[in-house]
Amino acid sequence: MTRPTQIHIDLNAIQHNCALVRQLAPQSGIVAMVKADAYGHGSVQVAAALASQVEKFGVCCLEEALHLRHSGINLPIVLLEGCFTSDEYLRAVELKCEVVLHSQEQLHMLQSISLQGPLTVWLKVDTGMHRLGLPLADVAAVYQQLVSTPGILEVILTSHFANADDVDSEFTTLQLQRFAKLHDAPCFASTNLPVSLANSAAIMAWPQSHRNLVRPGIMLYGLNPFAFAQTHAEQLKPAMSFTSQVIAIHPINTGEMVGYGNTWTAQRPSIIATVAAGYGDGYPRTAKSGTPVLVKGQRVNLVGRVSMDMLCVDVTDLLDVKVGDAVELWGKNLSVNEVASYANTIGYELVTRMPQRAKKVYL
Repeated sequence: MTRPTQIHIDLNAIQHNCALVRQLAPQSGIVAMVKADAYGHGSVQVAAALASQVEKFGVCCLEEALHLRHSGINLPIVLLEGCFTSDEYLRAVELKCEVVLHSQEQLHMLQSISLQGPLTVWLKVDTGMHRLGLPLADVAAVYQQLVSTPGILEVILTSHFANADDVDSEFTTLQLQRFAKLHDAPCFASTNLPVSLANSAAIMAWPQSHRNLVRPGIMLYGLNPFAFAQTHAEQLKPAMSFTSQVIAIHPINTGEMVGYGNTWTAQRPSIIATVAAGYGDGYPRTAKSGTPVLVKGQRVNLVGRVSMDMLCVDVTDLLDVKVGDAVELWGKNLSVNEVASYANTIGYELVTRMPQRAKKVYL
């Protein structure tokens, strides 16, 4: 027998979500974000499913690109943090990767080697997020050095939004204005440089940001990046379903307690179901009592602390619960964002940190 805890990945849902990106940004190329193992969904399987729908893939680093290349993925791959050593630029050329360049240090590393083939560089501009990117005042000079560097095939201007998930954000407007002023400067005005700005939230809420290339991430996997219902986000289909089964049932009396630390006490005679899933499977240990769980498709509450391999739910109000009944921890019927809100985190974190123990099943 196999332990019933599984992660179901619906590749059709991911393709549907990618089609929505194309619908919303029909004039833009798509760089599908498959970093962090495609947000926990399996980078190779997701990339294979999207290969005919997108122009490029985005990963964090060369190691993630190598994994895709060794698995037969042939589309261009963008290294979002760029290269960390000079020899990585040579490897990037071999692997037909494109690199983000966000600092003077990276420029010096690139200039210290002799490229053995053409390289596309994404020149990253800091428009106010202050995470990665060259200061606005330095961009023109770095660009001139790049285009005079042998082997550079193309330069793409890029930046990243800090608050695109706030549809009324004055700061996003400011970032757009700063970028537009830079792009319209004399040094760039005649170059027709390609531009990439839009992440998932910007694709859905800031159409003026779409430009040449959009970079969908979380929306590909069916998660709403906004903290509220949004028209386009409502069309997304969740791709990951985290499921298990009831493995034990215990009637308990009023005043009895459940789980480590005795943190939950029954206020009435109760029936407690134990589920084969815990933080060792990726369920957040920080989830509070009251976090929703679906048993036989009906909402019940988590009770007590989540342990490594198990969690407990109160099924007192359900009829005929038995060992083997289906449990959905999040998925198509229970949003991972809602679960995350009970664990003081966001859905991004929950789906990206799934460990290897729970078997992935691809649909």
